[in-house]
Amino acid sequence: MPMLSINQRGALLSVLMLVVGLLFWEAAIPEQQLATEMTEYERLMGGGAPRAAIPPPSDIIAKAWEELSDPFYDAGPNDKGIGIQIGYSLYRVLSGYFLAAAVAIPLGFLIGMSPVAYRALNPYIQVLRPISPLAWMPLALFIIRDSEASAIFVIFICSIWPMLLNTAFGVAGVRQDWVNVARTHELGPFKTAFQVILPAAAPTIVTGMRISIGIAWLVIVAAEMLVGGTGIGYYVWNEWNNLDLTSVIFSILMIGVVGMMLDAAFGALQRAVAYAE
Repeated sequence: MPMLSINQRGALLSVLMLVVGLLFWEAAIPEQQLATEMTEYERLMGGGAPRAAIPPPSDIIAKAWEELSDPFYDAGPNDKGIGIQIGYSLYRVLSGYFLAAAVAIPLGFLIGMSPVAYRALNPYIQVLRPISPLAWMPLALFIIRDSEASAIFVIFICSIWPMLLNTAFGVAGVRQDWVNVARTHELGPFKTAFQVILPAAAPTIVTGMRISIGIAWLVIVAAEMLVGGTGIGYYVWNEWNNLDLTSVIFSILMIGVVGMMLDAAFGALQRAVAYAE
């Protein structure tokens, strides 16, 4: 029997851990959808208050099959498929993310190449960067007066800092010898930036972009819980209000899967940039 590679053994162990965990979970959860608990007052009044119960994995798998078999159905404002909800969230994330990239990367180049610009802008960066993106939501809703645009603005705010700082760090870290050679060949500032500095700083820039997309996907869930309407964050909150924990857990797993796919896409870009270098 041929020896399994490290990757194959790791994958096998991962699957085994998943199966054992699901079996343990299934055995630990009683077969019930709702648990009825009654306070002394409710007993006297002859009524009971339903309480949501943790569902077993079999119920979550059944829910996943039901939702993923028709992910794009639209039965009204509060009843849309998981594919539509994720689509709304991705639209907001990517809109805010690419707006942030359009600002952060050029500004990062300026900061990295100019010590004067760094000293001028650094105090503002250090003040604004620690502010929670969600703290901007009330102000955005008041000024913009549109929940969709406000959510995109929050994604813009949370995405800009990792890209800006990584770009500035990568540009500032380019070897001075290469810049001097470019000057010797009488390359202008723009040609030097695109032909010398950008290729050298690209791995660091892409790392910042990868960090930003992960943060953006985290923040959109919380933002959509606040603004409501559509999106995977709203879906989670709406199902919680319905005391449907099966749907809540399913949607949490979908958030993780989409986040993993986004990270994998930028990981592939990161490896491609490193290989090209």
